Amino acid sequence: MYGIAAPIALIMGIGMWWLPPSPRWLLLSAAQGKASVDALRHEAISALSRLRGSQINRTAVESEVNESLISLQLDREGQGKPTFSEVFQGSSLRALRIGAGLVLFQQITGQPSVLYYAASILQSAGFSAASDATRLSVFLGIFKLLMTSVAVFKVDQLGRRPLLIVGISGIVLSLFLLVTHYSFSQGYPILAVISLLLYVGCYQVSFGPISWLMVSEIFPLRTRARALSIAVLVNFASNAIVTFSFAPIQDLLGAASTFSCFLVVGLVSLFFVIYYVPETKGLSLEEIESKLLNN
Repeated sequence: MYGIAAPIALIMGIGMWWLPPSPRWLLLSAAQGKASVDALRHEAISALSRLRGSQINRTAVESEVNESLISLQLDREGQGKPTFSEVFQGSSLRALRIGAGLVLFQQITGQPSVLYYAASILQSAGFSAASDATRLSVFLGIFKLLMTSVAVFKVDQLGRRPLLIVGISGIVLSLFLLVTHYSFSQGYPILAVISLLLYVGCYQVSFGPISWLMVSEIFPLRTRARALSIAVLVNFASNAIVTFSFAPIQDLLGAASTFSCFLVVGLVSLFFVIYYVPETKGLSLEEIESKLLNN
């Protein structure tokens, strides 16, 4: 069974040979004097042009690369080594609140529970045969992949905030339907299936990919490594808490009350995104940092 994933891993490994080097890494190497500045700058321009595609003007790419290189050089020359306390100051703290908040809500809206326990949820919803519930879980996984593809192809066209707001609104609606199902209509298992499909679809166009995309964008260059580490810690810690607490809480409160709690958290997360999360579409890392600093 586990061997089925081996061909996919092999394809990914082969595909890595065609990936260009990170333009940001090349410019950082240039700022650190690891090689010729001009050579690394031209390589960064080529890599960024390849990543952006033919629709981007080369002059605009060169301008962005030059601005980023100057910013990195000034940051390296004007300041010493960053300290851990800087993560909790100024624009770094604002970015940390947004990044940690996104990955926290990504988990505590119930994602680990809904996906990890999909088969048991479907069984309790009326699909008596475990094999039927398992097949539906596999279908959910395929549907999850398809909806992630939608986010990948539309995120730069529609923006991060619209996808988050629409997706979280759908998550809230799906959780409401799950609460309704467990409270009033357990004789209609199709409602549970629709709710799970809606939850998975909306999650995969919002919290699933967009949270990690924004976490990679919003942290200032100087404190990026430490801030990212904190955000990842928050993500895995909250994932573990929700995963291990779901079954005991469901046994204690019942399914309807458990999903009601997730519903409330979903509403809070929607408020958080609307009022605190900025749009980063089309902005360079320096422009995002400036936006957070001036907000």
